[in-house]
Amino acid sequence: MTDLRVASAEHPNGLRLVIVDDQQTVRDSYVRVARTRNDLEVVGTGASGHDAVRLAAAVDPDVIVMDIRMPGLDGISATRAIVEIGNQARILVMTTFNLDEYVFEALKAGASGFLLKDASPEQFLDAIAAVARGDALIDPVVTRALIGARADRIRRRDPAVTAIEALTPREREVLRLLAAGMSNSEIAAELVVTRETVKTYVSRLLAKLGMRDRVQAVVFAYRTGIADDF
Repeated sequence: MTDLRVASAEHPNGLRLVIVDDQQTVRDSYVRVARTRNDLEVVGTGASGHDAVRLAAAVDPDVIVMDIRMPGLDGISATRAIVEIGNQARILVMTTFNLDEYVFEALKAGASGFLLKDASPEQFLDAIAAVARGDALIDPVVTRALIGARADRIRRRDPAVTAIEALTPREREVLRLLAAGMSNSEIAAELVVTRETVKTYVSRLLAKLGMRDRVQAVVFAYRTGIADDF
């Protein structure tokens, strides 16, 4: 299982976690799983999007586990609000498989990844670690299906993003491979370069596109059609 501590530069003793879900039984189950790890601290729980926004500002979490459908302020709106105020917490959306529209909107709002609610405890903990360290694409096969199914509609609504012209051919290739769900190591093997070189490419393309993490880059890849050719 992933060492959660590697993802928390701000909190070297372990990741600080906020859990938000309108069902107490669900919140309690997530808390129990989180507390099996000494390197993960639950610093707050909430039952609504309003709670999520308040806790993001108050307790400085590394990761927020966020339900989508909640009364009042939903998880999508809460995610958008947290990102817009500049909070650096990564947001892991918990969902059921049939909520593809909600998942896509959450990713566009700034969520760093998502996980199905029936995931195992080990998958839950590994997802938190992946999101926190910036490997934000959780379950790439499912993500590709959810986003790809709507790609044509998205491109019809949104004009081509001119920022794509700022990317070099190699950066576009790295972006295409990110959209295929590849890790840095897998991309390095595909391009026959070092993992550090891939990290540099990823950092550069995120900076050029003005994006916060890999998930937003993947959404961009589908919106511009770069992801189509794999």
